[in-house]
Amino acid sequence: MCCAGLHHKSYRPHRQERALFNFLLARVTGGQFILRIEDTDRKRTVPGAEERICRDLEWAGLHWDEGPEVGGPYGSYRQSERSSIYTEHAQKLMTSGNAYRCFCSSDRLNTLAKHRSQLGLPTDYDRNCSSISNEESDHRALQGESYIIRLRVPEIYPIFNDLVYGPVGRQNQKGPLLKYGEPAYEDPVLIKSDGMPTYHLANVVDDHLMKITHVIRAVEWMPSTTNHLVLYNAFNWEPPAFAHVGLLQNDNRQKLSKRNSDLDIQSFKQDSIFPEALVNHVALLGWSHTLSTDFLPLSDLIKNFDLKFTKGNTVTSFGKLSYLQKQYAQRYIEERGKQFEDMIEELFSIAISSESDSDVLITREGPVLRKSMAGVLRADAKQYKSPEAFLKRNWYFFFHLASPLKDINDEHVSSLNVTDVIKDEIVALSVDRLAEIPADQWVADRLKEELTAIVNTIIGTEYEVPTPEAIDGLKDQRTVNGMLHRWLRKALVGGSAGPSIPDTMALLQQDISLRRMQAAVAHAKWLRSKLDTRHDLSG
Repeated sequence: MCCAGLHHKSYRPHRQERALFNFLLARVTGGQFILRIEDTDRKRTVPGAEERICRDLEWAGLHWDEGPEVGGPYGSYRQSERSSIYTEHAQKLMTSGNAYRCFCSSDRLNTLAKHRSQLGLPTDYDRNCSSISNEESDHRALQGESYIIRLRVPEIYPIFNDLVYGPVGRQNQKGPLLKYGEPAYEDPVLIKSDGMPTYHLANVVDDHLMKITHVIRAVEWMPSTTNHLVLYNAFNWEPPAFAHVGLLQNDNRQKLSKRNSDLDIQSFKQDSIFPEALVNHVALLGWSHTLSTDFLPLSDLIKNFDLKFTKGNTVTSFGKLSYLQKQYAQRYIEERGKQFEDMIEELFSIAISSESDSDVLITREGPVLRKSMAGVLRADAKQYKSPEAFLKRNWYFFFHLASPLKDINDEHVSSLNVTDVIKDEIVALSVDRLAEIPADQWVADRLKEELTAIVNTIIGTEYEVPTPEAIDGLKDQRTVNGMLHRWLRKALVGGSAGPSIPDTMALLQQDISLRRMQAAVAHAKWLRSKLDTRHDLSG
């Protein structure tokens, strides 16, 4: 069985990574994935965090077998509800001499720590209370005197075989560290003064009682693992296998942190990142595989997962996530299943809410608009990043274009290039044949044929123009084809990038396409008339 012990606070990329690795290990070995809420630190407990953790895991597709909301044979799965269990086990440790009560005040401990720091010593404990007899300790506790319970660490720490780093431990450390004649003992706290356990005791006890066989956690916990092994030995329990994975860092080699404005799961959700894309991305952070592709849906991750983690921390780059987002978008669009329908609904919702006096939808009819969006998604699938970005890129399929004459003024007219105006008019007067295409044949293949025919017509026509330069290149097929496509892109979509012109015209459908071309033709004629007027006046 594997455990994902997520702290009862914000759910960040570090914890998602470790939860994912525990989940994958449980699935590939046929074990159980356990969600345990570690909420014993009351100062850091955030209201609503447990609910958010559960919803985030569900969103990512990491469904737990035991834990909050689903129950299980070893509940409760909230550590704040298991305090009596930890107190019982702490008492066993005191009875066996492996732990003791410490009655030192906070002031004394702070003074001791400050003194040791000035001497260059670790701020460990001096075991001032370790010699108190059990009878006196019990009496003082019964009298209501405040205390904590400490683990009595051995002179020689045990070593363990980490599944990532191999043999790890501090087997050469014997006895207290001495400097200036002052001893220092690590003796970590097991039970705090409020009666709640620390991570050290609670996790060791819970991992044993819940029959955990493998624990995957951050490398920052590796130094504490030897203390945990001390606890396992004190209880005479068999410890689980440990695998410590590196931390996630930003480009500055700093640990990812919400405090430093790094992204948490909510940010990814708000950016409409697909759950599978994020899970795929996170799996690649610190895990090594020999497959030929990094595109690994959850089912493929489960089939291929092993414990081959890279040593050291991992610098997180979101370029790979962007790539995976596009890959999953293409897959969902090809499959045309639920995810595809969800993509359409997101686009529809954003488009409806974005409409304004200056941005008017071509249609607000739900079925018609959704059908249009489905077609654009299929045509431009490779460019999908998010619904917002996709709508911004392809807005002209759903919103009316402004009139081409809207921003024309005298200054613009005076700067007209004769050659450009004439060539635009030649193209504009050549596209009228597109209006003759029957509505049921307004498809990309037929439109492509017609555009080729228009190019050939322009090449084969002799034009009378005021300047010879105006018809330069009109006998070259590549030049004319470029002229036609540039004019159509400007006429149909305002010059914006997007699918091919035949695909664009098919998606816009005949009515909208012809209306926009007619407006562009009128614009070309108007510019030519202004040009002729200008020449007459100058003459």
